[in-house]
Amino acid sequence: MRHRLADKIVPADFPELATLVWNRDPSRPIDADEVFALYERNWRFVDQDRLSETEARLIRELTDTFGHGRMLV
Repeated sequence: MRHRLADKIVPADFPELATLVWNRDPSRPIDADEVFALYERNWRFVDQDRLSETEARLIRELTDTFGHGRMLV
């Protein structure tokens, strides 16, 4: 069963995402479409070997929703 993607995502809950928002407060929620854009723009900085299953699932769900068929993970 698939759960619904949250409208807002807290970067501090996802270690690799938290590193991408170094210039913001990682505890401040960000719109899901903006999170996808952050991952997409900064993918070269994401350590894919360090992604937790939870964060990898988030990225897959963001890609399904906003990626127009492009896969990051």
